[in-house]
Amino acid sequence: MTAAPADGRRPRFDGLRALFVNATLKRSPEPSHTDGLARISTHLMRANGVEVEELRAVDHDIATGVWPDMTEHGTESDEWPAIFKKVMSADILVLAGPIWLGDNSSVMKRVVERLYGCSGLLNEAGQYAYYGRVAGCVITGNEDGVKHCAMNLLYSLQHLGFTIPPQADAGWIGPAGPGPSYLDPGSGGPDNDFTNRNVTFMTYNLMHLAAMLRAAGGVPAYGNRRSEWDAGCAPDQDNPEHR
Repeated sequence: MTAAPADGRRPRFDGLRALFVNATLKRSPEPSHTDGLARISTHLMRANGVEVEELRAVDHDIATGVWPDMTEHGTESDEWPAIFKKVMSADILVLAGPIWLGDNSSVMKRVVERLYGCSGLLNEAGQYAYYGRVAGCVITGNEDGVKHCAMNLLYSLQHLGFTIPPQADAGWIGPAGPGPSYLDPGSGGPDNDFTNRNVTFMTYNLMHLAAMLRAAGGVPAYGNRRSEWDAGCAPDQDNPEHR
């Protein structure tokens, strides 16, 4: 896992792991336009040595709620704890999903809520759990809403503790719709230069920043440790009781 060599040679990102969560409303194996667009990014990552895992949230029994394990709060079944382990084992998280009524899908909103439900957990340094991981998003649709959906997701992800690189989103909606979806015959989606450029830039920026954070040991812990704050040790403040 290296940054770009000074001589311009292609970098490698061996050792990094990425998780793509597709929030389509379509269960497997039904074709997903979101899968089609995300595939550009997953192929690039794998070609650069990143271990990539993909899952469709709708294929899993993800309970409604904002606790890490909803079976501890009266729900009979909840597959989120197993998905959360995959999130925590990844250096890169990409949320991918469709636009419905100009907004993220109901499945995407549930995924974000469950991420939020685990955001109060702490890592070994006493920071919030998602520190040291990077995130981005891929959005597809046949009507407007790409930027709105991306803004919502990227704000939510950074608020929970993920690090967001430059150009961390990519999307495709075609002409102002309703119109063809990404993989529809004649849509022009897979050959669209603007979309392909954005997906490529997003992918490399995610890999570069994840490699930088891994090499640095994550986000430095000074000044952002919840464990110290709870103990009364505010950074750079006189506090004789907790020196």
